[in-house]
Amino acid sequence: QVQLVESGGGLVQPGGSLRLSCAASGTIFSENAVGWFRQAPGKQRDWVASITRTGNTDYADSVKGRFTISRDNAKNTVYLQMNSLKPEDTAFYYCNTFTGGKAFWGQGTQVTVSS
Repeated sequence: QVQLVESGGGLVQPGGSLRLSCAASGTIFSENAVGWFRQAPGKQRDWVASITRTGNTDYADSVKGRFTISRDNAKNTVYLQMNSLKPEDTAFYYCNTFTGGKAFWGQGTQVTVSS
């Protein structure tokens, strides 16, 4: 059974940084594309960043240049390094992967950017 567990969220001041982690079991991240999404209260879940099997990365325009997605194959973990955080980055952040014909989501981790 595939399980994704996010961690690393918290409260940070504007301009600060956080690193989110998404640890997988039941699947091998290096064999799948993995994405980060976020959902603010009352809003839809939006794509933030993704990394392919081959390591290619892509980002939403709103985070380009500030966020970096990466993967540690030995730890079967994908990270989202978030720098220069803004209040509008406040949301629940989820990781996602698609394998065996199904999409899997973690439980999410809250990121709050506030002074």
